[in-house]
Amino acid sequence: MASSPPSESKKLEVVVGDIGEKPIPLHENVLQKHAAFFDLNKDGVIYPWETYKGLREIGSGVLLSTGVALFINLGLSQSTRPGKFPSLLFPIEVKNIQLAKHGSDTGVYDTEGRFVPSKFEEIFTKHAHTHPNALTYDELKEMLKANREPKDIKGRIGSMAEWKLLFKLAKDKSGLLQKETIRGVYDGSLFELLKIQHSADKKK
Repeated sequence: MASSPPSESKKLEVVVGDIGEKPIPLHENVLQKHAAFFDLNKDGVIYPWETYKGLREIGSGVLLSTGVALFINLGLSQSTRPGKFPSLLFPIEVKNIQLAKHGSDTGVYDTEGRFVPSKFEEIFTKHAHTHPNALTYDELKEMLKANREPKDIKGRIGSMAEWKLLFKLAKDKSGLLQKETIRGVYDGSLFELLKIQHSADKKK
């Protein structure tokens, strides 16, 4: 008997699982790829309304998307525009996104925006106590606390906002943030999958 086609959610789980099988190029600035999802018109610049729309596309609510978009663009804009006069439109230049890298993070991105495999593995060797390839919410909080740098308020807030949003949008049905899912967010590929899933959920 022929098996029935997988549902949209199962298709997504399969694809997300495949992310972990594809090596992330060590020489590339994958942080740019991560940010480029939000550059909706692909002009190399991300404005707050693009960040908002991108967040909405991956399943974030209106109020949360508004707050996060303002936080991201106000916080990162000038860092990515060295030597330029501040703009009230708070644009983020994708080509310089590595200049906006904040402290109190995992170190998985280096200062050039490249992926550091050893730091990625440390997330799980140090904090994945319940499951070797996934984080619970409590383990996520433990990781955030361990990564805190003294007097780095901005970095702490940035890390907390990023990771808690990721957990909210991308945790699985068991309430776990899977290793493959986290790999996908580092190179930006997860965003496209979440967009597909959110679009499918709206059609149901």
